[in-house]
Amino acid sequence: MNLHQVNEIINGTIQLDCNTFHDYTNVFASDLMSDVLRYYMENTLLITGLCTLQAIRTAEISNISCIIFARGKRISDEMLQLAKENNIAIIESGLTVFEIAGRLYQNGLKPVRE
Repeated sequence: MNLHQVNEIINGTIQLDCNTFHDYTNVFASDLMSDVLRYYMENTLLITGLCTLQAIRTAEISNISCIIFARGKRISDEMLQLAKENNIAIIESGLTVFEIAGRLYQNGLKPVRE
């Protein structure tokens, strides 16, 4: 599933479109970045309500190329710049983490497993 398909499913707003044709297959949802750091996640979307630079840095380390910020969170200009430097796409959505994960799961994306 590509970035624009994901965005349509979750009624989001793409704030940074740098991975348009990337094929996402998995979803990981967490506000606790130490949980995210336990995995190396190719082809994975991160859903979070943690709207800080730490989320962008964690995605970079974990090889996540798209972050979906849930619950209407708005990213700062500094976050947008850091995401751009690291080629991490950004989507903002007014839906909850649960709603976003559910919609993406219903449309074929799988959870990250240990």
